[in-house]
Amino acid sequence: MLPELLILFHVLTGTLCVGAGGAAFLAPKGKRLHRAAGTLFLVSMLATSLSGAVIGILDPERLLITAFAGLLAAYLVLTGWRAARWRSHRPGVFEWTALATILVGLTGLAALAVMAFQSETGRLLGFAADDYLMLAMMTAIGAVADLTLLVRGPVSPHHRIARHLWRMGLAYFIAVGSFFTGPGARIFPEALRESGLLSLPEGLTALLILGFLVRTLIKRSRRQTGAAS
Repeated sequence: MLPELLILFHVLTGTLCVGAGGAAFLAPKGKRLHRAAGTLFLVSMLATSLSGAVIGILDPERLLITAFAGLLAAYLVLTGWRAARWRSHRPGVFEWTALATILVGLTGLAALAVMAFQSETGRLLGFAADDYLMLAMMTAIGAVADLTLLVRGPVSPHHRIARHLWRMGLAYFIAVGSFFTGPGARIFPEALRESGLLSLPEGLTALLILGFLVRTLIKRSRRQTGAAS
């Protein structure tokens, strides 16, 4: 009975985080709606990612990759939330702990990708080697960014905002993909799944995140140019 309830909880919280994340990205930044939607996204994303990780652990022969995806999503939203609340702009114990945790996940994904590539079918535990590799690449991006941050020390306000934005954005991208083209797609009619239309939200989400990130970096560049002049 527990797995069924756990799966239902995972689906419901996943649906909630997709809606809350979309509202947070589209709402005016820093306003009450953005903060409320962002908080709801954080809580629901943690709930769905951690429950997904538990599901993967309970059923490793079919869904082990879900455990790693859940770990990555939880890591992204927590470090993104942390970046938005820095006051000294200085990384600390939290960031070192996050880096150590995600390096463990990266090591596991890399090992699974290698084993999948070496198998006769190119698959392992129900997933292709490319699936493990793609997830490992996203995990590596976060790990490299964390290591760079810890080596450099304090960051500028714009760097802090950009870090918050891309981490929350990547977590949201994972949630959208899981809902529309991943396991969550089973709730949609078969004709709609086979039409290819469900891949559109992923593309739109990626463009939305890139647009906000570019705008943030452009504002930073303009302010620096104005200060220099």
